[in-house]
Amino acid sequence: MAETDPGTGDARWMRRFHPAPADAPTLVLLPHAGGAAGFFRTFATALKPRFDVLAVQYPGRQDRRTEPGVEDLAEYADRIHRALPSDGRPLTLYGHSMGALLAFEVARRLEADGRAPLAVVVSGSRAPSVRREGTVHLRDDAGLIAELRELSATHSSLLADEEVLRMILPALRSDYTAVERYTCPPGAVLTSPLLAVTGDADRWTSVEDAAAWSGHTTGAFRLEVLAGSHFFVADHWDRIAGLVSGFALGAPA
Repeated sequence: MAETDPGTGDARWMRRFHPAPADAPTLVLLPHAGGAAGFFRTFATALKPRFDVLAVQYPGRQDRRTEPGVEDLAEYADRIHRALPSDGRPLTLYGHSMGALLAFEVARRLEADGRAPLAVVVSGSRAPSVRREGTVHLRDDAGLIAELRELSATHSSLLADEEVLRMILPALRSDYTAVERYTCPPGAVLTSPLLAVTGDADRWTSVEDAAAWSGHTTGAFRLEVLAGSHFFVADHWDRIAGLVSGFALGAPA
């Protein structure tokens, strides 16, 4: 089914896969580096009708492939923040990997506006304060692809189409540049409740690195550890849908 225009905010940035329930809060999904809104299609189905689900479509891929990528995480967050719907529905943010850092930064901007999210959910990401030097964005194309294949080793179907993969390389490089140059502002802490979900075999994010998200909110914090590596979420969409609903809405899984 074709992705549909959400009808609010900036339509270039937001995709809706299903009709919006009349009174449901909005859940905004932010993909990983190199990822696209379609990564969350199955997840969006698992979440209906509890949320009006919007997935962010970053520039430089799919229908936005002619647009330049963004190489600065703060600029990324600013642009997504401006594109969010302003229809008054309560917002929850969920991001995976790079999307987790963006969810955190967008939430900071929403709180500054007086629009604190119901909850912020992050997966596959170290806490913003747990940063390490990264040089993946400086590698040649083969090096970039090798990194992505290693992260996606248990879900090689994500990278099955070599031609499509090479088409997204400029966007992937821009995304890695944004992530690897990101520095968390000193004292950056949310008031929103925060749920961190991580894979028990993720070489990118240890359980300790995920637990460190607890230092980035004064609200409720919860850590969930599920089986799998960096893209463990692809094996657990139903479970994560229940976690998100329970944490943000107090709804049963």
